[in-house]
Amino acid sequence: MDHIKHLKCLICGKEYGPDEIEYVCPDHGKEGIVDVRYDYDLIKTRISPESLAQNEDYSIWRYKPLLPIAADAEVPPLSIGWTPLYEAPRLAEGLGLKHVWVKDDGRLPTASFKDRASAIAVVKAQEKNADIITTASTGNAAAALSGICASVEQPNVIFVPEAAPPAKIAQLLVFGSTVMLVKGTYDDAFELCLEAADEYGWYNRNTAYNPYMTEGKKTAVYEICEQLNWNAPDVVFVSVGDGCIIGGLHKGLKDLIALGWIDKMPRIMGVQAAGSAYMYEAWHDGEDILTKAPVSGVTVADSISAGLPRDRIKALAAVTETDGAYIRVSDDEILEAIPTLARGAGVFAEPAGAAAYAGLVKAVKLELVNADDRIVVLNTGNGLKDIASAMKSVEMVGTTPNRVEPNLDDLKRVIQEIK
Repeated sequence: MDHIKHLKCLICGKEYGPDEIEYVCPDHGKEGIVDVRYDYDLIKTRISPESLAQNEDYSIWRYKPLLPIAADAEVPPLSIGWTPLYEAPRLAEGLGLKHVWVKDDGRLPTASFKDRASAIAVVKAQEKNADIITTASTGNAAAALSGICASVEQPNVIFVPEAAPPAKIAQLLVFGSTVMLVKGTYDDAFELCLEAADEYGWYNRNTAYNPYMTEGKKTAVYEICEQLNWNAPDVVFVSVGDGCIIGGLHKGLKDLIALGWIDKMPRIMGVQAAGSAYMYEAWHDGEDILTKAPVSGVTVADSISAGLPRDRIKALAAVTETDGAYIRVSDDEILEAIPTLARGAGVFAEPAGAAAYAGLVKAVKLELVNADDRIVVLNTGNGLKDIASAMKSVEMVGTTPNRVEPNLDDLKRVIQEIK
């Protein structure tokens, strides 16, 4: 992997060779997150927009020269990446905008964005001949790792809060993972997973601890820009919990700028639930994210519930370095966005995915976007992940089923009442 120059600590700036450290800068304990730095001049000799136009591998692996894996690395068989980017003119018109697209990562194999990072985790773990991979998750990262591990017969141990939505727990069990339901929060599960990985020598996929997870998540913006013919959008909206997705999007855009494939840096808008708004508070109030205390992390959008975002350094930089903003939305605004997004674009999002659209609605009210802006909203998970929230969302907008007797007369009665 000669295209990797070094790993750089985001706290102290110390640089390490790719094989010098396993996960984090040892000078800062578990908080010493590092960033993978590349030799872009070398990468330019191996991949280009022209070569991609001839590449028939429509998955994240089409970008292999930009990923932290060997060119000949074996990759999981599942079709990960190249999710659809839908233009949504009705959503745009309803908000007084001209150009809105929805990137639907609910279409990935385990129905969430987290497949992108978990695919990299599996490749890196097998590169190290790991017996077991482990992760902590509110559900989606766990399901992603579980499903991809199943595709290659890789044993894994998953830590999730016992309050995770049943559909997400069901995925873990169906895929055959060893599941630990933690009697506590996501942060409790995260800490226990770190301790277990150290104790048993398991390969650790944890967000913001394993630096390679950012590298999987950045592939979404490669796709967005390629799907827009390398004409980068003006603004990207994404929900934020642990901060790894927004950090990954920023990293991918920086890659594309460095390669000269796009000519501008989009503004990145991070959207947080009001009950789990650590990053919003830190950004809005100018707080030190290395010392700021955790928040409650309570929200209906379980996938972005994080009392202490583990990738908060990258998450803050993604907004501040792109002239973006953090936006805070209520749980009700998130739930109301589920049917709006579904009816306006045909995309059924779980609460965390719908939060990004709720953020766009609020950004319009706050005049944070312009009518002419080319805007991409990223849906990070399928609505079937959390049916309870979906049902609550339709009740909030007054949509209920009609009950009818099995005869035409009663059907006519109901249709008349509807009219």
